Formats: sequence, C-alpha cells, structure tokens
Amino acid sequence: MTTVRTRIAPSPTGDPHVGTAYIALFNLCFARQHGGEFILRIEDTDQVRSTRESEQQIFDALRWLGIEWSEGPDVGGPHGPYRQSERGHIYKQYTQQLIDQGHAFNCFCSAERLDKVRAEQMEAKQTPRYDGHCMHISNAEAQARIEAGEPHVVRMKVPTEGVCVVPDMLRGEVEIPWDRMDMQVLMKTDGLPTYFLANVVDDHLMGITHVLRGEEWLPSAPKLILLYEYFGWEKPQLCYMPLLRNPDKSKLSKRKNPTSITFYERMGYLPEAMLNYLGRMGWSMPDEREKFSLDEMIANFDIQRVSLGGPIFDLEKLSWLNGQWMRELSVEDFAAGAQKWAFNSDYMMQIAPHVQGRVETFSQIAPLAGFFFSGGLNLDAKLFEHKKLSADQVRQLMQLILWKLESLRQWQKDNITGCIQAVVESLELKLRDAMPLMFAAVTGQSSSVSVLDAMEILGPDLTRFRLRQAIELLGGVSKKENKEWEKLLSNIA
Repeated sequence: MTTVRTRIAPSPTGDPHVGTAYIALFNLCFARQHGGEFILRIEDTDQVRSTRESEQQIFDALRWLGIEWSEGPDVGGPHGPYRQSERGHIYKQYTQQLIDQGHAFNCFCSAERLDKVRAEQMEAKQTPRYDGHCMHISNAEAQARIEAGEPHVVRMKVPTEGVCVVPDMLRGEVEIPWDRMDMQVLMKTDGLPTYFLANVVDDHLMGITHVLRGEEWLPSAPKLILLYEYFGWEKPQLCYMPLLRNPDKSKLSKRKNPTSITFYERMGYLPEAMLNYLGRMGWSMPDEREKFSLDEMIANFDIQRVSLGGPIFDLEKLSWLNGQWMRELSVEDFAAGAQKWAFNSDYMMQIAPHVQGRVETFSQIAPLAGFFFSGGLNLDAKLFEHKKLSADQVRQLMQLILWKLESLRQWQKDNITGCIQAVVESLELKLRDAMPLMFAAVTGQSSSVSVLDAMEILGPDLTRFRLRQAIELLGGVSKKENKEWEKLLSNIA
C-alpha cells in the first residue's frame, strides 16, 4: 500500500502568510490521518525576491503554530535538496527531455513582441495567449541561436481544442476548455524553472501522492495534468482548497486584514487558538464544536467535510476563540504566557535603555512606554495635523513609507531610517516632516522614546499594523490614489 505523502511549498518572498499556514495545516492533517508523511519544500526560484530571512520566518512561524514536517531544507530527508534553487540541474534534464520528445520548444520572442500580440488579441476580443510563433523552429536552428547567446525561454505545447477533465477531490470532475490555456513557460531566461515545471518534477521525485493547494490554482490545473502525461508519470490526487476571505468576501489581503502569522504571535494570540481557528476555515468537527486541538482535528479529519464556500477570516471571531483558550488556562499558565509574550527579561532589556533616562519613578514607565505592550492603539486624529503638509499629503507620505517598510526584509534601525529617508527625499521633504507622523502612528503619542528605536523593538508586524491603522483613521486610500501613488513608489530608490 502506498504511503500518503503531502507537502507545502511556500515562496520565501515576504512575511509568512496565514494562507500558507492554513494549507499546511490541512496537508498535515490529511497525511497524519492516513498514517502518512508531511514534507516542506521551499519554492525559491524567484531569485530577486526570495531571501533566507523570509525562509527562516516561515520555519519559525509554522513551528510556533505547532506544524512540524518530517522532511525539509532544515531537517533533511531522502529526497533532497528541498530548495528549488538547489535543484536546477534536475529541471534542465527534464526540460530537455520534453524538448527531445516534441512536447516543448525554445521560444525567442521578445517581451515587446509578446505585448503586441496580446494587445491585438484583446482588441479582437480573443483570449490573450502565445501564438506559437517559435513552435516550428528546428532544434538545430534553436541550438545555434542559443549558442549565439540569444535570450530564450522554454514553453510547453498545449492543445487548442477540446476540454481537460480535472479530477478534484472536493468538486468531482471539473471541465476546463483547452482554449483558455496559454503555452506555459517552463524555463525562464535565467535558466530557472517556473512553478509549473518545478512542482510537477519535484512532486513526482518526492513521491507526493496528494496535493492540497489553494483553489486559485484550479484554472491552470490542465497544464499540470498535461505535464504528467508528457512525462508518462502517475499524477497525484488533486484537491483545491477554498480561499480565505476578508469579511467583505474579497480574497484575504494585508490591505484589509493582517495576514502575517508573526503578527498574531506578536499580538499575543495563543498558537493553539490560532491553529484551532485555521482548522475552522471551511472545515468542522463531526460534533460541530468550535474549540479543538490539533490532535483532535487529526483524529476526526475527513477532507470531504471541507465546505467550498470561501471561509471568512474574521479577526473578531479569532479573538473570541483565543479568549476561550485563555480562560481555560490555569492562572499560573496564563501568567507564564504573558511573561513569555512581552514581560520577559529579553524584551524588557531592549526597552529599558530608552526609558531609564526619561523617568523619575517606576510608576512613570507605563504612561511613557505602554505602547510597547499593546497591539493596536487608540489613535487621536489631531496628532496627525501637520504644520506644513495637507491632510492628503500626510496620507500619501504615510502610505509610501508603509509600502517601503513592507518590502524591508532586514528590520534594523538604519534600514528603517533609510526607507523613511528615501520617501521624504522623493517628495522633496525633510526627515523632520515625517517623524511627528511616525511618533503619532507608532506610539500613539506626540513624543516618547526615540520612535526609530521603538520601531526596531516593536518589529515589522506591529509597526506596519499601526501605520495601516493610522492611514485608515485618516480616511484610507482610494483606488485612484492607490494607482497614482504606486507609480511614485516605483521611482523611490
């Protein structure tokens, strides 16, 4: 009997996302319920955005939740390497196999030509897709052009007629017309694979039997299935999980909801409650009880109990459930948990040097530095009234700073300062124009300890959350402003 093997393959390109944890949890439960193995693989073929810092945050965040894997980059295993960036030679071998068998071809089309073709197709009300321009170039000519140093990608051939039947464990058979499929790029100009090739090759070589992934991948499933057929491999069973939604039913996004797992750890949520809540996303226990542990979820797990309606990720409901868990702790465990969260010596030692010179009694610490032990703040809009900038300029400045800080992977004071400096210079302002706004948003006060030191100590999750809160308090950002300001952002070094 085949051992059930599932996996999660996150990209280390940002903060560890609750959606990653949600999919990881269901893969873990499915594997354990069948006495199988759950593995972790890192999808780091985006060399520009992937970082080892982000990778480590993924490991730490999943482990904080209680999600463990039996094989992975940090624990090893018989099917390594488990980072896709270290498997380049494997993908090249299989890409060449597809070319030799006539299932893929080298494409030399420039980005300009592809844009032109797509624009013409859209004007003619056609589905934009690759037009097969390089498909009939002989292997000899292609090889000569490659040896001459001409940039190229490798594309797979796909049918243009008929339908592909996708067997989904939740929906049954889903029919998707082939004329919706593009000739997928398998190997990029940098010699690294795209998601489609790397995942199919890795899942096969790592013996993955069941793939539970987000439903946003369902429309492209025919290309994955076709690759398995081209290679002559047995495909794993596919399961497309419903997407997490904001309360307004839109796809979960950090613009409307905190999506970083580390944010919830930093806010003082219990990992057991967080995992419990993720388990309630589209799934329920047979007796419908709200509160359950990971072991109880595994013991009662049945993938057919997953509901296809988009589960709502509601911060109020999560907080309610966290309260249920907290109230069942012993007083000793509650006190120990609070101490571990923020009242520990490591955290206090970060804060003390900035507070000591500003107080005359210990009783003055809480009014001065209480924001270090808070999540969100009760902000006063008057704090954001600026002598030099209009209300719209204040929102723009804060939003641009927030965007710059969202892409900052190494959270140190100098780097934080550099982000703010880059934004103010681009707007022909001075650092002193921005700092009162940072004080207000991050500390909730007009002055306190050094706000740059405070931002470093609070960390990226709480700092960004408070900036988002402040921007929302001031009226948020309209779609038009969002578009215009993102253009400004692209020009900030």
